[in-house]
Parts: sequence; structure tokens; C-alpha cells
Amino acid sequence: MFDGFELTRCQGEGARLRVRHGGRGPAVLLLHGHPRTHATWHRVAPLLAAAGHTVVCPDLRGYGESDKPASDPEHRPYSKRAMAGDCLAVMRRLGHERFAVVGHDRGGYVAMRLALDHPEAVSAVSALDVVPIGEALRRCDATFAASWWHWFFLGQTEKPAERVINADPDAWYSATGEQMGAEAYEDFRRAIHDPATVHAMCEDYRAGLGIDREHDDADQRAGRRIACPLQVLWATRDDMATLYGDVLGVWRDWAGDRLEGGPIDSGHHMSEEAPDALAAALLGFWRSDADR
Repeated sequence: MFDGFELTRCQGEGARLRVRHGGRGPAVLLLHGHPRTHATWHRVAPLLAAAGHTVVCPDLRGYGESDKPASDPEHRPYSKRAMAGDCLAVMRRLGHERFAVVGHDRGGYVAMRLALDHPEAVSAVSALDVVPIGEALRRCDATFAASWWHWFFLGQTEKPAERVINADPDAWYSATGEQMGAEAYEDFRRAIHDPATVHAMCEDYRAGLGIDREHDDADQRAGRRIACPLQVLWATRDDMATLYGDVLGVWRDWAGDRLEGGPIDSGHHMSEEAPDALAAALLGFWRSDADR
């Protein structure tokens, strides 16, 4: 797994992250979603490195083997702003002042926050199977609530979800070694069997229902947009198109001059299920941007 890549720990803005990096060339930051670790990228990262990129894959704060800071009543330590600050600090420590960002699922929110808070550092954003948190909550209806009820369950504080998940993590988080690859699956299982990681992942969702939405809403009121080129990709066998119809349209008010994207023939975890198609879409997006 990740042949030729280095595994290290690197200090972020407020948490020390486990980081896998390798390759040479323009830098790309790959951000995983819930409940994965950086290992979810093990089939995609080598393809990007072989195509001439330096590829950096961290465990987000709270996930995998990265630090899990104590939280607060507003869940600020698990806000996407805090996670983005970690990622920026890590990239600078590795010598990358400007880089492309790819974020899947919860990592897509971190990628968006990086681009909005630190536009000087981000050359391009690719958001995978995700729409902005504020947009999802504004559009929440019975269909969304039935399909994405876990957002509200994981976000509870009065009756926290940790007790339910920790009773049987393997039953709660369904994944297989066949889908993920044996090593990535074992990395994932170590994470979900750690109660501290489960708590931190719930804190991520609690931040999403509160402080993250506040940050999104404040940016929208101020008219801030993602200034760099924005690519949005979604899985054909997930529910983005069912929930939102025109997925690109949901992102249009957040995008600058260049917004593009489309479906990938895959389930939700496209880096594991369709790595070749995903890598090709990413490389094509960056190549066309370089040609402009």
C-alpha cells in the first residue's frame, strides 16, 4: 500500500497529523471523508504520483491516528476551519505554498474551507460526492432526513451516539476488505474500534450542524466565493443526483469563473471503487487548467 510513499507525523495548526506523502511535481492534497482514514486513497495516490504530482494524504484531525483535541461546547476544535488550518500548516511544513485540494465527503467541506479561508494557497478544488453544508441543511426535506439521518444522530449531544457505535463498530460501519483492500481495511478497523476516534468523528458532525454552517452562512452573506477553478464529481450509485438534481447548480453560487464536473460510475467511496476513473477526471481537470 502506497509503495514509495513516506509515512510521517506532521504538526498542523492545532493538532499533529499522520501524513502519507510521495511523488514529485505540483502538489496535491487528498482529504478523506467519514469514517475513513488517509488509506482510502491508496489506489488513487500512486496514479497521481506516476502522472507527475507530489501527493499528500493526511488523516484529518480526530480521524485515524491523528491527534484528537479536546472539544468545547461549540465544537470549534472540530470545525472545518480548524481542520483546514491543520492541513495548510502541514502543507507548508512539507514545502508546498500552493497546491490543489481534493476532498471527499467530510473532506470536501475541509477542501471548501481551505479555498475560502486561504485562497492564496489553493490552486484548484475538487469536491467529491458532497455539496456545501449550509446548502444541504437549507434543502433538507423528508427525503434527505430519511437518507441522511446519521447527520442528526451523530450530531446529538443530549443522547450521544458514541455508546451505540462503540457497542459494535463493525456492525455500525459496514465496509469490507474486498472493497477497500486488506491493508486499508485494517487501518480503517483500528480507527473505528478506538473510542477516542469515534468521539472525534461525532464532534465533526456536531460542528457541521452548528459552527460550520455559521461559517458557510457568513461567507454567503459576504458574497465570498471559491476563487480558484472548482470541480464537482459525484457517484452515479449514490444519492447526490436524487437529492439535488442539478448538482453543479447547487455549487454555482459558491464558484468563481470556472465550475465543471460530472458523474463517476461508482458508489459513494469512489477512490476505492473507481480509482482509475477518478484519477483520470482529476488529472484532466488539472491539465486543462494548466493549458489555459
